[in-house]
Amino acid sequence: MPLVLGIETSCDETGVGLVRDGVLLGDALASSMDEHARFGGVVPEIAARAHLHALQPMVRAALDRAGVGFGDLDAVAATAGPGLATAVQVGLAAGKAYAMSLGLPLYGVHHLAGHAAVDTLEHGPLPDRCVALIVSGGHTSLLALGDLARDPITHLGDTVDDAAGEAFDKVARLLGLPYPGGPAIDRAARDGDPATIAFPRAMAGTYSFSFSGLKTAVARWLERHDGPVPVADVAASFQEAVADTLSAKSVQACRDHASDTLLMVGGVAANSRVRALTAERCAAAGITLRVPRPSLCTDNGAMIAAVGDLVVRAGLPPSPLTLGIEPNAVLRSALISPEGR
Repeated sequence: MPLVLGIETSCDETGVGLVRDGVLLGDALASSMDEHARFGGVVPEIAARAHLHALQPMVRAALDRAGVGFGDLDAVAATAGPGLATAVQVGLAAGKAYAMSLGLPLYGVHHLAGHAAVDTLEHGPLPDRCVALIVSGGHTSLLALGDLARDPITHLGDTVDDAAGEAFDKVARLLGLPYPGGPAIDRAARDGDPATIAFPRAMAGTYSFSFSGLKTAVARWLERHDGPVPVADVAASFQEAVADTLSAKSVQACRDHASDTLLMVGGVAANSRVRALTAERCAAAGITLRVPRPSLCTDNGAMIAAVGDLVVRAGLPPSPLTLGIEPNAVLRSALISPEGR
């Protein structure tokens, strides 16, 4: 079975993974998050420089952990989009360099397909059809999936403004909590009452998402509030609104599309309340919930290697070495086409 090297550099994590026949053999991850924290968000140029410094050591570390060498590799997969342009460029250029120097095929992977594929490393092959919720810092989408390697991906609904993870970051800033906002709000909410404030749930009855108004509702509530801010209660109430919205729409999509499996992936899928409420509602509806462990929900190299492993085994042709980055690529298939997606 082929051994695939996967490279992920779409944002502030430099991830490398090695996958063979659906099994993660080794991975390594470096994060530049601490360098961005003082700016309250990711600075693309800082992220790109961090990738340049970290990528080669991460490749070496992943190879060592897997107990293999460059001569054992059969293919290279690298994120080609979407993501920060300068960051994606570093990883794709490195992927091309490894592929050219080792005489291996290159596969330009869609970052979001990687989030979906990574669950196969933990729970085995996906069913023939399922609904997927991809929920991260930059993306919130409900998808209908078939064969991830071969079939086109159908969008049931997407966010019309802020993604859920983006809303977490913005609300955390309003509450004086550190970046990244998702983990900070999750921690603060543990001591709060989610029923304290009835924040709005937008676009009910549709598969689309909107979190900009929710963020604004938090800001307006804080402006009107007199006295010390009950940070834990606000965090818990906001988090409940997000979890309620994500879980309700996902379960409804499964019911409407006769799917007995929901796949939930992306950084926000690591949130404890989102995971718990979605699990509760899926169990009540007789839907199997598949969620990777939290370390595989956030960006990592294993997810890109997982896509590479799937498409290599499916016999898909490799990407041309002239493939360019697609920072705003729409998810239509697992690989980025030379014409862009």
